[in-house]
Amino acid sequence: MRIGVMLPVGPRSITQAVEAAVVAEQAGFSSAWLANVGIDALTVLALAGKETERIELGTAVVPTYPRHPVMLAQQAATVQAAIGGRLALGIGLSHRVAIEDGLGLDYSRPIPHTREYLTILNGLLEGQRVEFKGELYRVNSAINTYGAPKPPILVAALGPDMLRLCGRLADGTLTWMGGLSYLRDFAVPRISAAAQKAGRPAPRIVAALPICVTQDIAGAREYAEQIYANYGRLPSYRGALDHGGASGPGDIVVVGSEHEIERQLHEFAQAGVTDFVASLFRAPGASDHGTYELLSALARRAEVPAQ
Repeated sequence: MRIGVMLPVGPRSITQAVEAAVVAEQAGFSSAWLANVGIDALTVLALAGKETERIELGTAVVPTYPRHPVMLAQQAATVQAAIGGRLALGIGLSHRVAIEDGLGLDYSRPIPHTREYLTILNGLLEGQRVEFKGELYRVNSAINTYGAPKPPILVAALGPDMLRLCGRLADGTLTWMGGLSYLRDFAVPRISAAAQKAGRPAPRIVAALPICVTQDIAGAREYAEQIYANYGRLPSYRGALDHGGASGPGDIVVVGSEHEIERQLHEFAQAGVTDFVASLFRAPGASDHGTYELLSALARRAEVPAQ
């Protein structure tokens, strides 16, 4: 299991994210991921790619509804070429409150939307001319991939139907607020079975979770419950928590001593997670630096073994 890290999103997001990507590469992380919140993640990763050489750079995630698949394919192919083939294209539906209430777009058919979107996106990024007539999209187009390889397409799939769809059509999933039980018992079996049935390679399972090295486990979980409370209310994340038997975000954060953190990461590897993406949070009395140093040391081992 590879270890990656989330890049910061804040008042100085562009500068901070680029600088943090450079630091993450130097620290030995295999990947760095940027949320598409308040900024355009692909644009920022293109900048980060010019300042780094090795590290994989991923979007976590680009919302699909506001972007026509041809336009997203064109942008992703451009970034992929610009950064030397190190892009991981994480995409997702976002949420009804953002898409319908915020943008006035129809959010009523997420599965057909994703199925058609992936069909078009896959073909274009493979360098094909796509002629597609679906219920939602009509496309007759091709893009210039600049000779770059197709980036892996990872979908923020959390529910059972979306997981099965992405097993058939995507390169993997990128989850948030999906704890160990959810991943081991619900998500990994469904997406893996769908990929196998479709004759596709085993999917990447990229699991992003809050993490903190601390001696006060109860206090850290209580703090996480407060700062991540909104995720416990959004339907898609609420569903993932329910499927994993978690009452709230505090139940699924990765917290404990350095030894306990390493033990938990081994459990994620055993559950089939291929990439653990650390989102550092600072519980009262804890240190971001200590957590980052531990994860850097684990990342430098190249991987966390399942055994």
